[in-house]
Amino acid sequence: MSSVQYYVASSLDGFIATADDDLAWLLQFDGFEGGKESYESFMAGVGCIVMGGSTYQWLMEHEPGNWPYPGTPCWVFTHHEFAAPPGADITFVRGDVREFADDFTRDAAGRNVWVVGGGELAAQFADAGLLDELIVSIIPVVLGHGKRLLPMNGPTPPLELTDSRTQGRGIVELRYRFGGQSA
Repeated sequence: MSSVQYYVASSLDGFIATADDDLAWLLQFDGFEGGKESYESFMAGVGCIVMGGSTYQWLMEHEPGNWPYPGTPCWVFTHHEFAAPPGADITFVRGDVREFADDFTRDAAGRNVWVVGGGELAAQFADAGLLDELIVSIIPVVLGHGKRLLPMNGPTPPLELTDSRTQGRGIVELRYRFGGQSA
């Protein structure tokens, strides 16, 4: 059975990017001990990717000519007109995440659905009761302001911590299960 997972990095104060989508604070940690193994293990279970238009645009600007998820169906929620890179399996959509939930599960083919980001899109999944797991790597940096990790409409029931591990350079990965939410 597919799980919908939000796998993300966050600053200590709960931001996933600066207000202008700068990730230099995060990219300075590339190659930290345990990071590659965690990502590869996570990706081995991913069958479908969902992201917002800003995340897609960031990828296109910072990875020109290189689609990082070949062979994996991807859905992009956007109000803009974008073109897909050659060979990428991308569907551009608008609307409520609930309208497409069955499509994500079908495309995942028994594997997991990764909500790449941003936080606004992940919050829509959580507010709709569709987010099963939050996997967050806490990066030892304070941004002060920026784009929030999970800007939801209200408090959630307590999440269940299912795993935690310390990685290199002071990074901590936390895994939480959502439960008891109603849409």
